[in-house]
Amino acid sequence: MQKLLIGSLTALALAVNVANAETRSIKMGTVAGPETEVMEVAARIAKEEYDLDVEIIEFTDYVTPNAALADGSLDANAYQHEPYLQSMVEDRGYDLAIAGYTFVYPIGAYSEKYDSIDDLPDGAQIALPNDPSNEGRALILMHNEGLITLNDPEFLESTPIDIAENPRDFRFREIEAAQLPRVLPDVDMAFINNTFAQPAGLSLDDALIKEGPESPYVNLIAVRGGDEEREEIRQLVDAYQRDEVIEKAEELFKGAAVPGWIE
Repeated sequence: MQKLLIGSLTALALAVNVANAETRSIKMGTVAGPETEVMEVAARIAKEEYDLDVEIIEFTDYVTPNAALADGSLDANAYQHEPYLQSMVEDRGYDLAIAGYTFVYPIGAYSEKYDSIDDLPDGAQIALPNDPSNEGRALILMHNEGLITLNDPEFLESTPIDIAENPRDFRFREIEAAQLPRVLPDVDMAFINNTFAQPAGLSLDDALIKEGPESPYVNLIAVRGGDEEREEIRQLVDAYQRDEVIEKAEELFKGAAVPGWIE
């Protein structure tokens, strides 16, 4: 009986150790490209300082990472700003929360045909990201440049139907964000997030319109509601918000990634 008890306690201890080991790893979703390379630096720091294994899972769109987070396939993701997260929460009923902030990745308007917005012809075809917040983000920039007038320039989810005045008869194409660099040759101007612009060889310096560092669209690390203070998540956020991560972002984005956690 004593041997059986000892054996049972040993088995229980092993099971607890295995369970503890499992909690020391998390699955992090990113969008394929330079943001993944930035996260790899944070993952290395998390391993070195906290013995935390961060498995990075790459996606190629803006919708699936939140679905995977909500259904438990991921522990966290890092690719979106707060207006986009809130739109997904409202539209799909996800219980998601903000664990920490990463960078502002400015959106820019690019053209292979024109060097200035003043050169855009009447009736020019403008490509916009088709996700709710980034589409509004692009239209607000056009409003601020005087190209169009929105009914409510404070409404972050504006779409072309919210345009009050379009004096130059611009035509709009709503395209999945990841596909915008591919359609750029076929349109007169396209608004492209830096996540996809930089890998396509586009520099924010060449954008006809671009956001400044004052942009409210700070990207973030999202988790399921209630996980914000989970130890592994806090350790990951701490590992991300380091000088080494800033240096990697500077190397990859050439000044087009502004730390969103530094006041």
